[in-house]
Amino acid sequence: MIKYKAYFNSEEFDSPDLPGSGENMKMEFINQLITVRDLYNNPINISSGYRTMKHNKNVGGKSNSAHLRGYAADLVVNNSYERLMILRAVILTGFTRIGIANDFIHVDCDPSLSQNVLWKY
Repeated sequence: MIKYKAYFNSEEFDSPDLPGSGENMKMEFINQLITVRDLYNNPINISSGYRTMKHNKNVGGKSNSAHLRGYAADLVVNNSYERLMILRAVILTGFTRIGIANDFIHVDCDPSLSQNVLWKY
């Protein structure tokens, strides 16, 4: 297990079907997420990080998902205030690939995918 600052550890990013796979997360993504956490100044829970192809298919993920390459995570949000505060930190940190759902915010920095996009689920 890798500890990322005092906020996250690699196990939080594990694909459920492959223990230890959270260590496949890209450090550039993790560093950007740590900055989000610094700005938000509250704990952030990860509902999905690295995904195997099998798990990605099981959850209905896109075949070219940034989760497959360790460039993405879904951040749990419990209410509209948290959604706004986390979204503010995500934007200030420079994430340009953001998806908004009722109970999570998807963020990624995959350089192989279109940039400057915001979508809803």
